[in-house]
Amino acid sequence: MEIISENRIFGGRQLRFKHASAVNNCEMTCAIYLPPQVENGKVPVLYWLSGLTCTDENFVTKAGAQRYAAEHGVAIVAPDTSPRGEGVPDDPEAAWDFGLGAGFYVNATQAPWNQHYQMYDYIVTELPKLVNANFPVDGSRQSIFGHSMGGHGALTIALKNPDKYHSVSAFAPIVSPLNCPWGEKALSNYIGANRELWKQYDTCALIPGADKKFTLLVDQGSADNFLKEQLKPELLQAACKENNHPLQLRIREGYDHSYYFIASFMGEHIAFHAQHLSA
Repeated sequence: MEIISENRIFGGRQLRFKHASAVNNCEMTCAIYLPPQVENGKVPVLYWLSGLTCTDENFVTKAGAQRYAAEHGVAIVAPDTSPRGEGVPDDPEAAWDFGLGAGFYVNATQAPWNQHYQMYDYIVTELPKLVNANFPVDGSRQSIFGHSMGGHGALTIALKNPDKYHSVSAFAPIVSPLNCPWGEKALSNYIGANRELWKQYDTCALIPGADKKFTLLVDQGSADNFLKEQLKPELLQAACKENNHPLQLRIREGYDHSYYFIASFMGEHIAFHAQHLSA
């Protein structure tokens, strides 16, 4: 692992590092914010998963999260959204909603994607192991949140790994890849034509079999231009209601899909997770 940048902010340190990933078979870049409380010992850790087209840098520079992380004494890890580098395949037409910047936090099974696109294992297993070994964080106290494609990743990963996470939240998540163009394109390529196999990466399909009744905190902007075609929060609302799964869905009037929206409510999300991580 190599530290490639460091900046002082709100009494803590914003770091960027790169490392060789065995599961993605390439070099990965990641960011971590360490709050000032690390001077007194290990702190809880939050994993942030970004959306389509993003790298590890979008969240760090736009979300305004460091102020709240410093207040609550939590570290925040923000990985890249896909494998990258020489030999890593991309969308044949260079579209922005698939391939590089669009790993969808799944383990690809179809060639050529399966040689590199193992983002599920990367987020759940490889990256936390690396972070826990190299930074002053308490890996037994971790939570996860994300935006759009990353909201999909956070919700599905938490539901499938209830022993690993204390809480989960999302901004404008893709709640059902089975029922939207982004999801259909990504999963058909990464996983194949069998839609039954897609259900393992669909929040609405996972809710009925959830082993832990996480309270799902979800913020969604009413002016989001992807709301009706891609995000469809009403599907999550229906799945949670049918299965008596706790959901706190907040429709934010006039907000769009951007980091202006995310930054507006980031403090509330970090406070939500800090409360669970300190319990």
